[in-house]
Amino acid sequence: MNDTQGTGLTRRTLIQAAGATAAAYSLIGAAAGTARADDTPASADKLVVYPIPSGVPTNSSFSVKARTPGGEWQTVQVYRARAKQIDANTGSGPVFNSSVATFDFDGTVEVAVTSSKGAIGSARIRPLSYDTQFTVDGATVSFTLTEPRNLSIEIDGEIFNNLQLHANPIESNAPDPDDPDVIYFGPGLHRTTDNVVKVPSGKTVYLAGGAVLTSRVEFVNVENARLRGRGVLYNSPSGVLLQYSKNIEIDGVMVLNPSSGYACTVGQSKQVTIRNLHSYSHGQWGDGIDIFCSEDVLIEGVWMRNSDDCIAIYAHRWDYYGDVRNVTVRNSTLWADVAHPVNVGTHGNTENPETIENLVFSNIDILDHREPQMDYQGCIALNPGDSNLVKNVRAQDIRVEDFRWGQLLNMRVMYNKTYNTSVGRGIDGVFIRNLTYTGTRANPSTFVGYDADHAIKNVTFQNLVINGKFIGNGMRKPGWYKFTDMMPGYANEHVLNTRFLNSTEATSTNAPQISSPDQATATKNQVFNYLITATELPTSFNADGLPKGLDIDTATGLISGTAEDNVGTFTVTVSATNSVGTATQTLTLTVQHA
Repeated sequence: MNDTQGTGLTRRTLIQAAGATAAAYSLIGAAAGTARADDTPASADKLVVYPIPSGVPTNSSFSVKARTPGGEWQTVQVYRARAKQIDANTGSGPVFNSSVATFDFDGTVEVAVTSSKGAIGSARIRPLSYDTQFTVDGATVSFTLTEPRNLSIEIDGEIFNNLQLHANPIESNAPDPDDPDVIYFGPGLHRTTDNVVKVPSGKTVYLAGGAVLTSRVEFVNVENARLRGRGVLYNSPSGVLLQYSKNIEIDGVMVLNPSSGYACTVGQSKQVTIRNLHSYSHGQWGDGIDIFCSEDVLIEGVWMRNSDDCIAIYAHRWDYYGDVRNVTVRNSTLWADVAHPVNVGTHGNTENPETIENLVFSNIDILDHREPQMDYQGCIALNPGDSNLVKNVRAQDIRVEDFRWGQLLNMRVMYNKTYNTSVGRGIDGVFIRNLTYTGTRANPSTFVGYDADHAIKNVTFQNLVINGKFIGNGMRKPGWYKFTDMMPGYANEHVLNTRFLNSTEATSTNAPQISSPDQATATKNQVFNYLITATELPTSFNADGLPKGLDIDTATGLISGTAEDNVGTFTVTVSATNSVGTATQTLTLTVQHA
């Protein structure tokens, strides 16, 4: 079933935690295998490949090998992923096999991908924005990488039987297997007796490269905990469940073919960072990352290929209650085989209305969107229902490739009787900056307020480009046409104060005013996120005086990282700038012990 290398080598598997926690994780079954590092220690170029344990499905559509320049070729094994497509005539969902390979490297790596079908007629490597240069020789596509990339290699136009390649940075600071605060899974196939790994406060679950775990990982009512490594959650029920928790980090793992549910659920939690997560799903409601009633969440560097929404942000549902605030998604790639790459607002609390605010989507490649149903179209969908109010949304530097079926944008204040018990309160304040769509298959975008009391207000586009054509002030169009006609799109009478600006026009006639809190608390050696927010559509941000380990993203206003300084109070000057001026505010940032 697989071609695991390293047969005969021993595997060390340690699972250590305090008291009863350790006893809960007895293992059923294991497989041999170790990671192999390129044996050129004097070189700055390094490569690490990992085995796939026996018992985990592989795919033979491609053979993959990699090397450092001048080094020996190493085999990169290929997982079998599953991907779904909806038959619009029957509603059934045929499932296709796909391929996923992964390795770690520093410096430069050469990659050769060979198709089992033989001679290649055409090839492309996406995201297209990377402009990855490659050569084709017979049945092999070859290319060189000098920085980490998540890529889709597609032969003769095939998007299901393609190869997804995750070229990760080499891990730093891997935990000690003997650390009592680490639940350690070494290379091999791991099953737990109840299909769940419950992570206690202060603990790290580590999936080493070559480790495959068939259990859900749960963070429930815990603080200061992590899931990290280069391993895989395979065929697990619901992937990662994170609820009622604080200071949680997920970094580097892959969720492959979950047997049910979402790849990652974040419910009623604070200070969450999800980094370099790779997700593939094919089941019904097979969402990627869903966020409910949570604050101060960062999603970065992720690759989501899902059979439902890739990123969904909601208020109340099930046992989650409260507003959503300060969510940043950046530097990521989204591929929705069904439904939306980004969906915001559907679920909420009719009896006690909630607000979803301060959302930032930055530097995103959207590779696909396919949805036959009009109610669920939109590469970016803002669809408040259940008395939700969606406000202060920023989407910038978004590149949308030619998707199969759907809309570029869908903003509707809605009452969907399938999911809602009331109409949404409205959408107020959306800034879409540097959005490009290149393709021919998009249906017209939709902007629809429900009525005068449930309207869409204050949507600003700056430098919107459709198929190389700028849409906005100064463009050539018939005087009686609307800008939405040129997208094309439809906006009803309950869409108010929509603007289409060029790249140099002022976003406001007033200088910003900072609206984010003037106090914040970080926990030493734990993830921290603080989003600078301001009025008047600032286009850049800054922060001076940050503690060691924290950085400012000047494009989004996000202060993030892990506070490494000694505990104490730091005076930080934060700022927000637009073409009129700069606003500053003193942020009192306290770093405390865990």
